[in-house]
Amino acid sequence: MKYRAIIKQADGWWIGWLVDLPGVNGQEKTQQRLLESLRIGAAEMLETEVPFSAGCMMTVVDVPDECLSL
Repeated sequence: MKYRAIIKQADGWWIGWLVDLPGVNGQEKTQQRLLESLRIGAAEMLETEVPFSAGCMMTVVDVPDECLSL
């Protein structure tokens, strides 16, 4: 599966994050290491089980189309 990543170089470091998986981000000295770090972070996030306890529920939030065109 592919995920969109924003990466850039700043002050001698490569920094980046995955747009589609909030919380997956990294900072490395090379672009190649950053991309590998993001791959590992994505895999670990997707492998993590999300526990649900009594009284919890999963729902969907509807975002109006006009918000997406900003």
